[in-house]
Amino acid sequence: MFKIVIVIFATIIPLAPMVAYLLNHFGKDPLRTTKNLVLAFKSYNAMIVLMVIGGGLVWLFSPQTVLAAGLTLRSTPDTYASLAAGISAGLGSVGAGIAVSGTGAAAIGAVAEKPDFLGRSLIFVGLAEGIAIYGLLIAFLVLYT
Repeated sequence: MFKIVIVIFATIIPLAPMVAYLLNHFGKDPLRTTKNLVLAFKSYNAMIVLMVIGGGLVWLFSPQTVLAAGLTLRSTPDTYASLAAGISAGLGSVGAGIAVSGTGAAAIGAVAEKPDFLGRSLIFVGLAEGIAIYGLLIAFLVLYT
């Protein structure tokens, strides 16, 4: 159940730029639209924090249940596989952050000058974010193959 909730929240994240565009496009008052968007992002972050706190409370009050759930895994990966998975996911995320910082800044500048470039710029930012997904995919392949 917890995995389903995480997957649902992870699929909502890429929709944020589209929601921001639609709210700004159809909203009459840009200041009110921006305030509503910031409130929506704050509430989304609050839900994530509450999920983390809930997981921590489950770990705190019933660690035997959490440890027993870990025993049901097929096998535990060796330390070098865990190290390789951590390096691939970490470096992939750092690379994606560097790529998104450049493409995101350029995309914001292009959209500010000509709003028709929003779709094209989101494609380039999405391609830059794909680097982190590839790193995570390699981490899963290293751990569970």
